[in-house]
Amino acid sequence: MSMTLLKAQINTSQLALIDVQEKLVTAMSAEAMISLNKNCGILLQAAALLNVPVLVTEQYPKGLGHTITSLSSLIPSIKPIEKTTFSCLSAPKFNRQLTHDHPQIILAGMEAHICILQTACDLIQMGKQVFIVEDAVISRHPANKANAVARMRDAGCIITNTESIVFEWLGKAEGDAFKVIAKLIR
Repeated sequence: MSMTLLKAQINTSQLALIDVQEKLVTAMSAEAMISLNKNCGILLQAAALLNVPVLVTEQYPKGLGHTITSLSSLIPSIKPIEKTTFSCLSAPKFNRQLTHDHPQIILAGMEAHICILQTACDLIQMGKQVFIVEDAVISRHPANKANAVARMRDAGCIITNTESIVFEWLGKAEGDAFKVIAKLIR
């Protein structure tokens, strides 16, 4: 895959929402969670409107709970992939559901320095173009997130933000999807 594509493309992207779970949320700062919840919600809604494939993972849901209701309610037909590995690629169900003809993987969720980082590094090694949505990833400690984002950038990931992704997917300011997404961003 050519790494010259610097924008997320609607027909080549897949969104992965990683481990935004009930008990993990309680360990995060309230302010950071408000931002994460809003931005992940925008990404999920835009993906649904634009038919971008979505994967959702849950790290040991028996102990950490399920994906928070505010996000799971936006994707009722998507069954989360249960895992105990930190890298999503070590979970066989994730690999089976990964859309192999979509070379761009957009990562959002938690925690940036653990599951997001390990998944991103494995996806890069697999030859995927990885986008980290910086305003839609979180860690308990801001320094850990900052370190993870720097490491992922050094590994070859594209560090971006929610608005950039959804407007790259749209490509133009017209149509029903644009009108809906523009309202979400406000």
